[in-house]
Amino acid sequence: MDEQIMRGRVYGADHDDPDPGPQPGHSYVELVGGPLDGLLLDVTGWTAHQLHEGAALPTELGRYGAGGRALYGPRNGDPKRFDWEGDTP
Repeated sequence: MDEQIMRGRVYGADHDDPDPGPQPGHSYVELVGGPLDGLLLDVTGWTAHQLHEGAALPTELGRYGAGGRALYGPRNGDPKRFDWEGDTP
């Protein structure tokens, strides 16, 4: 998928969604690096513990293809970004 198309999109938004960007009243972190680079992850309602743990996000774009997950964790000193930590089956 074209990198410019993905930038500013929210992870999990439908490709046909006419407004795949952030929604008012939601909290987001930017995914940095890896297969989901540039996407926004909606973390609305996440606890401090969940934010500290990061996320294992299903994606077909990673090393393991369909069924694989991209691992993202919080960047030290920058709560608005999760850095890619690798892929897992």
